[in-house]
Amino acid sequence: MNILVCDDEKEIVDAIGIYLENEGYSIFKAANGIEAVEIIESQEIHLVIMDIMMPKMDGIKATMKIREEKNIPVIMLSAKSEDYDKILGLNIGADDYITKPFNPLELVARVKSQLRRYTTLGSLETKNHVYQTGGLVIDDESKTITVDGEDVHLTPVQYKILRLLTVNAGRVFSIEDIYEKVWNEAAFSPENTVSVHIRKIREKIEINPKEPKYLKVVWGIGYKVEKI
Repeated sequence: MNILVCDDEKEIVDAIGIYLENEGYSIFKAANGIEAVEIIESQEIHLVIMDIMMPKMDGIKATMKIREEKNIPVIMLSAKSEDYDKILGLNIGADDYITKPFNPLELVARVKSQLRRYTTLGSLETKNHVYQTGGLVIDDESKTITVDGEDVHLTPVQYKILRLLTVNAGRVFSIEDIYEKVWNEAAFSPENTVSVHIRKIREKIEINPKEPKYLKVVWGIGYKVEKI
């Protein structure tokens, strides 16, 4: 697996690289968003660790650029801990977020979790790999989504959330349930994280996200995909 580490602080890039190389990953390094985008365009990269504050092109703009073509997992780094930065990162397509200073072992664990999700997207033991409700169709074998015949492109986390709800169409999942099943860890203040992803999914699958046909909120309980 090839991992791109992008940060303008060389010491951080080198330190992350050492830990990940010890786990058997191949590491590509970039000092700003422009370099990161160039590497992704020329190399097969499976995951990106992206700092937010960088010269030339920051991590937000770089991630937006990456998301135009790629659905690979992106873990954002920031020296800030405010919710605003986390929500902003998730809004523009990041899959996870970790605040500096961080425990390198925690970062390695998050990398493994994202790669596991990216390569398997949460395989469910079932003979039928196509799930449909109304015009929403998920082919879990090809990992493709269509709405009324039109292709929809989701990030790995968005795919897993929509898949979970579509496979169980009509069933309401609490925010905590969604977080624990998708992130494979205990939920700790998951409201912002889940709601941001839900909103982005709606923007991609709904004709009118404010009056959703498929992905609906059940106030005070959670979310569901309507069984049509």
